[in-house]
Amino acid sequence: MTGMKAIITAILLLAGMQTMAQTKNYDTLRDAENGQLVYKGSFTMSDLNAERSFEWMRTGAAEYTPDAKDMEVLTAHLGQYKLIIFMGTWCDDSHNLVPKLCKILNVANYPATNVTLYGVDREKTTGSKIEKTYNVTLVPTIIIMDGDKEKGRITETVDKSVEADMRKIMGL
Repeated sequence: MTGMKAIITAILLLAGMQTMAQTKNYDTLRDAENGQLVYKGSFTMSDLNAERSFEWMRTGAAEYTPDAKDMEVLTAHLGQYKLIIFMGTWCDDSHNLVPKLCKILNVANYPATNVTLYGVDREKTTGSKIEKTYNVTLVPTIIIMDGDKEKGRITETVDKSVEADMRKIMGL
């Protein structure tokens, strides 16, 4: 009887652990053009940083030094906004801008829960069609939301820098 109780306890513990495990909301595939790993769907900055093959993410963030004056303003005001980001893990422009944005968010102590991140394939689709809601045709697209209203967006490239362009969109 004791052995049976141990087995039942083990099964219940495993079932509970599976229930508590985070559900993966993205698919992975290989880009037909360059062979790079593609995240398609919703994921987090932690997911990006955890993927070993995304060395561009870690290197880009480590090598970037955001402007101190811009960061002082963003640190004070960025928390009132939400960010929706569409990117391609296969895309050079995303490889350039997203690590810089990640560094900016870390320096500003911006809460990860305020970031919604979507990966797209070369056709700019997420699988859930959310890209159509936000009219995304180029990546990366960084959308700054003030409540439920879009305040502005950075699309594919920046005018000055990620942090300066964010300040401009926010009117700061």
